[in-house]
Amino acid sequence: MTNKSDSLLRFITCGSVDDGKSTLIGRLLYDTKTILSDTLNQIEKTSKKRGLDAVDLSLLTDGLQAEREQGITIDVAYRYFNTPDRKYIIADSPGHEQYTRNMVTAASTAKVAVILIDARRGILTQTKRHTYISKLLGIKQFIVAINKMDLVNYDEGTFNNIKDQYTHLFKSIQINETSKFEVNFIPLSALNGDMVVDRLENMSWFKGKTLLEVLENCDTNPTDTHESFRFPIQYVCRPRDSENHDLHDFRSFMGRIESGKINKGDEVLCLPGNQKTTIKEIRIGNEIIESAQTPQSVSILLNDEIDISRGDMIVDKSNPKITKEFNATVCWLSEDSLNPSRAYKIMHTSKVTKAKIAKIFDKIDINNLVSIEGSQIETNDIANINFKLAQPIMADVYFENRKTGSFVIIDDSSNQTVGAGMINEIF
Repeated sequence: MTNKSDSLLRFITCGSVDDGKSTLIGRLLYDTKTILSDTLNQIEKTSKKRGLDAVDLSLLTDGLQAEREQGITIDVAYRYFNTPDRKYIIADSPGHEQYTRNMVTAASTAKVAVILIDARRGILTQTKRHTYISKLLGIKQFIVAINKMDLVNYDEGTFNNIKDQYTHLFKSIQINETSKFEVNFIPLSALNGDMVVDRLENMSWFKGKTLLEVLENCDTNPTDTHESFRFPIQYVCRPRDSENHDLHDFRSFMGRIESGKINKGDEVLCLPGNQKTTIKEIRIGNEIIESAQTPQSVSILLNDEIDISRGDMIVDKSNPKITKEFNATVCWLSEDSLNPSRAYKIMHTSKVTKAKIAKIFDKIDINNLVSIEGSQIETNDIANINFKLAQPIMADVYFENRKTGSFVIIDDSSNQTVGAGMINEIF
């Protein structure tokens, strides 16, 4: 059994503007006593300059100068803390709609989504958008933190009303329905610290766990170690001797194990050529190891000379599909609208190829959570699209493998990332 103190939990906080995400994380850091004294002194000074009587804990995560000046979150702020039982990485994502692309980045690696809702305002468009994206990106554990309960006099009826509305919202998002989701609801006041780490007396009617208690019990077991072995090749290594520059008598393939695990002697397939071979050696630096698993970066030597290079993939017997066409759900991140008549680049694991938008099926109306017709894809739109590629990729469906089922879309002229996609059907 894994030692709980060795476990790491990545979670994202998301919600609408001014729901209190930065303050909540500041409260977590403050009440778990993981703030350095010089950092605390700095935010105390800044709070006094603003004329505040109490310390503004949101300053702990508002890292950019523009964020401090405007009092908003723009970039994803990553913070780290630990308790005796667990280590945490927190991603504080921005609430403004124009920064939704940053939230997509943060959610892609999170195990838990903490959805904040202002008790005064209830469920808003961004609440729906962030819940939809979190489910779309494969998150299965949700904590709905109904914040600012102090501003509604800690009213139990307000909490229950929002809980019922969110439950209906969550069930109406028909994504990844074969998975089992866990949703916890917590009333809290991040400003006063009620039900975040400590349980005060203001909400004695709530018998559930505090936010930290729920986080301490979230599942951190990596599911991708049990998935099929996927090793996209980043680099072919032929090391040279430092003195006479002769080639060593081996050729290895370097990269990161995206899912699964591998042992010396295991039989593997090299794609796209479909050649069978076995693992001769696994190295991390100069150290030879017997086995490796995701997300380790390793160098693999094979028992046969096989001509594969960057962008190819070493897999186990469970093959991904080699394809030049697939359907995917895309989050469009660019300020420029998608242009179906032009070609884009697709980056899938270590493979980059040109892609054509063959068809736009529909896009999602976030307000009503229904599919609507529309070929005009704008910033933050979520659409279902058919892609045709110039070169084949080795891919899985996203909900079977998050790493080999995802990709990014790149603007060829600017080299900017303009979209993120999840593959849902392969041809």
